[in-house]
Parts: sequence; structure tokens; C-alpha cells
Amino acid sequence: MSELLKVAVLGAKGRMGTAAVAAIDGAADMELVAALGRNDSLDVLLDAGADVIVDLTVPDSTEANIRFAVEHGIHAVVGTTGWNAERLASLEALLAAHPDTGVLIAPNFALGSVLATRFAAQAAKYFESVEIIELHHPRKVDAPSGTALRTAQLIAAARAEAGVADAPDATETDPDGARGASIEGIPVHSVRLAGLVAHQEVLLGSAGEQLTIRHDSFNHASFMPGVLLGVRTVGTRPGLTVGLDGYLDLEG
Repeated sequence: MSELLKVAVLGAKGRMGTAAVAAIDGAADMELVAALGRNDSLDVLLDAGADVIVDLTVPDSTEANIRFAVEHGIHAVVGTTGWNAERLASLEALLAAHPDTGVLIAPNFALGSVLATRFAAQAAKYFESVEIIELHHPRKVDAPSGTALRTAQLIAAARAEAGVADAPDATETDPDGARGASIEGIPVHSVRLAGLVAHQEVLLGSAGEQLTIRHDSFNHASFMPGVLLGVRTVGTRPGLTVGLDGYLDLEG
């Protein structure tokens, strides 16, 4: 029998963290060696001999957590938002000095969401207009969501590569931001509503037709297959991978 993967969860007391602890503890090929809360020392990871950490903390602490892991040769699967271009560049520089270590930063662990984002990027070059509506629970601290940001970035890149013109929009005045945030030219609208978990719609339109690509997560169990996939794969993919789609066979 192969040796168990030793996994630690950071942010283990939150909703995602609690679900991740249960999923890892129940996985036949993994051993949960640590479940850290906000004030726990990262040295516990070394004492526990963690091979992989799953970071589900908050934007203010995630960068330091991942730096600690990489510097000690521990692979990291990251679901925490806040990784802007500057932070990603700093992490890539750090990983260059630790070439055997892998880090996955996943804006969303739900496999359906990852696929929906990829499908939206593939479809976007065929439509005149595209907008994103993301809907989450009111406890979410960031807007737009990391998933919406990545979806918008991939859509914008696909449209730019295909030479698609800017979407038609005659809006001249919008002092209150009714047209949403513009992410690389793609309008993104954020909804925060009690009763929701995590949902996203990509609306694509051209004359006479509309395509809607929607994904819904109804509970945190929807994210766990992606978390486990990340934990199982990250050690075989040195360097930085952004997006769980990097671990899926989506070519062709």
C-alpha cells in the first residue's frame, strides 16, 4: 500500500475548512495531520510532517502562509482570494528558488464551476455581448468573487485573441455603478443575498439569441472533490498553477 499523503488544513474552523477537514479525514489515501485555526502557529505544520497544506483562511494571512509552506518544501492548495498580479509574481519568484514545490491557487473548487468558466471563455468569441452575474451569501467579504474575476479575465483574453470588437453599450452616465464593475472590459455584477451559497451566470448575446451558462453550488460539499483533486495532484505539478482547470484534461 502506498504511503498516505499527510495533509494539513489552515482555516479549519470556517465553513469551507470544516468541510475540507471532513473530506480529507475520510479520504482513503490521505492522513489529516493538522487542522489550524487563526491563531495557531505554522510550526505545527513542521512538527506534523505535512506534505500538503490546504489554505482556506483570509486574504490578509494567506500570502504569509503560502510563503512559509514553500520555504519549507510543503506543497499548497489555496482557496483563499486576494491573489492579485503583484502577489502572484512574488510567489512565482519564490517558487523559482524552490523548484520541487507546487502551489495551486483555485478561485473555485467546484468542478462544474471550473467547466462553466472554461465553456464561457470558449463561447465568448462567438457573441457580440457578454456579462457576468455572480451571486453569493451575504457573509462573503470580497466582490466580485474570485471566480467571476477569473471568468472575466479568461473571456477577455479569448475575445482579444479572436479580435472581437467591444460589446455594444450606449451608456453615457452611470454615477452609481449600475452597469457593474468592469473587469478587463467585461461587466461583472455582484449579488449578496441570504439563502445563497455560490452561483454564477455568464450571459452571452448576439442579434436574435442568448446563451446562458450557469453554475450553482448549493452547499460546501460541492467543493470537496476539487479540493481532494488539488491535494492529490499538486505534488506532481511543481511551480504555480492558477485555476483548477490546470489539473483537468480540457484540451481539444
